[in-house]
Amino acid sequence: MSTDWKDIWTTIRNWDAEGRNMALATVIKTWGSSPRPVGSHLVIDEQGHMEGSVSGGCIDGVVVTTAFETIKSGKGELLKFEVATDQAWEVGLSCGGEVHILVEPLVDIKEKAKYLLDEDENELKKIPSDTEIAEGEKFTHVYKPALKMIVVGAVHISQGLVKMAEILNIDVTLIDPRTAYASEERFPHVNYANGWPDEVLSEVDINSSTAIVTLSHDPKLDDPALEIAIRSKAFYIAALGSRKTHQDRVDRLLGKGFTDTEIARIHGPAGLNIGSLEPAEIALSILAEFVSIRRQGDQ
Repeated sequence: MSTDWKDIWTTIRNWDAEGRNMALATVIKTWGSSPRPVGSHLVIDEQGHMEGSVSGGCIDGVVVTTAFETIKSGKGELLKFEVATDQAWEVGLSCGGEVHILVEPLVDIKEKAKYLLDEDENELKKIPSDTEIAEGEKFTHVYKPALKMIVVGAVHISQGLVKMAEILNIDVTLIDPRTAYASEERFPHVNYANGWPDEVLSEVDINSSTAIVTLSHDPKLDDPALEIAIRSKAFYIAALGSRKTHQDRVDRLLGKGFTDTEIARIHGPAGLNIGSLEPAEIALSILAEFVSIRRQGDQ
């Protein structure tokens, strides 16, 4: 399920405060080349204002029309777009896929918004739909905590990584006890901590939407962070270094009593093999692997 729901629900809360009537469209099933993943939202008010997306634009028009109808009737509707149907061709879904979209009038907005936006932001949250998608069956909206990346080592690669992560709406925390490395001058507008990684990580909530990446290339910094990471809920753990460097790292962890299964959680060398050489290219390969692992978990 999606982690980029917070902006949508902030919009919903703001529009509700303005007295707008709304409907919420949600992707609940996909197959093939559907452009948006399950959990994606589009909110529409009775004037046609909208925020979010449930497609690349090819079916949003039909969804908006349905939203107007559900706002008036107070009843939800399930839309099914398949490449083999006339409706799919009419709305432009000719690229070979299937998408089911649930469109519901929004009710109990204040309670739901409070639950999602004001309760513990690190918890997985679930809200059942108000509309049946099959006899006796309702879709459950699953909201994962916001994506978070903890980067150990304020090095050159980190500068590119934090900039790219910002574009993907990832909340980044940079850790490095070396104040000459982790500074406002080198990392403007970045949340950084000048402490030892194990001490900082022990105070951070690491959940199923957290990634931990070690880039310092210094075992004194990287190893303590990895020791915490591989026994945490983090969904992606990566460490910079050559294959030999990684094997040395594995040997050290084995010597400290960590199991092969625990150590295997570390992606090392970090990043997908795209032939990257420059720091920005290495940062790109790490984010590519991050996205790949994240999406595997969404399936």
